[in-house]
Amino acid sequence: MIRNRLLGIFIALAGTVGGMATVATASASAAGLNGAGSTLVAPLMANWINGFEIKEGIPVKYAAVGSGTGIAQITARTVDFGASDAPLTPEQASACNGCVQVPWALSATGVGFNIPGIKKLNLTGKILAGIYFGKITKWNDPKIKAINPKAKLPGLTITPVFRSDGSGDTYTFTNYLSKISPAWKSEVGFATSVGFKAGVGAKGNAGITATVTKTPGAIGYISASYLIAAGVGAAAVENKAGNFEVPNLKNIEEAASTVKSVPANGDINITNPPASAKLAYPISTFTYAIVPHNAPQKGFVQQFINYAITKGQAYGAALDFAPLPKVVLNAAKKAVASL
Repeated sequence: MIRNRLLGIFIALAGTVGGMATVATASASAAGLNGAGSTLVAPLMANWINGFEIKEGIPVKYAAVGSGTGIAQITARTVDFGASDAPLTPEQASACNGCVQVPWALSATGVGFNIPGIKKLNLTGKILAGIYFGKITKWNDPKIKAINPKAKLPGLTITPVFRSDGSGDTYTFTNYLSKISPAWKSEVGFATSVGFKAGVGAKGNAGITATVTKTPGAIGYISASYLIAAGVGAAAVENKAGNFEVPNLKNIEEAASTVKSVPANGDINITNPPASAKLAYPISTFTYAIVPHNAPQKGFVQQFINYAITKGQAYGAALDFAPLPKVVLNAAKKAVASL
């Protein structure tokens, strides 16, 4: 994850602080917009908000409360837009009553680790499933050693860390594991909240990052931008081509390059992409704005999302957000126009 760390830290912290703003009831006044949801997108959101306010003079407040809460708040219409890294389920889409999901950013859920003396680590999906099942409990387990032959892995207990709140990162991570492990698919499945078999919970990307950082032996799934900001090591995860890749921009872009069309509901899944994407990072994800048709603040919402998917994409590179592929950008523009 080769980036300007100081810039990453500054922007990520700005996103976290900005994300703590109080969410007011949506109104049709010129006071601006209120949004809530994804912590993954929060660091990028901080830049979008600053740039949009300078360009348009319209204030925006955003609460990084997790994708699950963001979906709940836009469903209740207590915010002007929700943000989620997980697409709406059919039940959520029905409850949201006319909501549109617009893909507006592209990044990845990284796998951060804290193993004293170890800076590089390879992992497979099956090993990750074994860790979160509580079946692989030591870092010097033969399965881990076999794919890290040069690493002096200690006999340290593994502490898996998961999100305690409804999270798009949880959706992405468990969606990936469900594609790799039939046992995971049948026993745990994938959603913004699942029943993990082992480990400890932490709230938000900030919480899970802090827990991994202070716990020797810990491992956790964390949005790429937070890994950059905290300087947490990112595991290289095996992709379908058999290569071990980290969540760098080129690897995220390669995963997204497999998207040839966007379905009408905007739901795009790029976890564990085909082997033809040789350099793809396999836990990459799009993240979405969720907005209702004919909302009181429709004009402002359209302006803000259009800014995010065009000029706002320029802020992404320092935070491991890749630019939207052309096919996705075109679909996003059509979705915004349909509001």
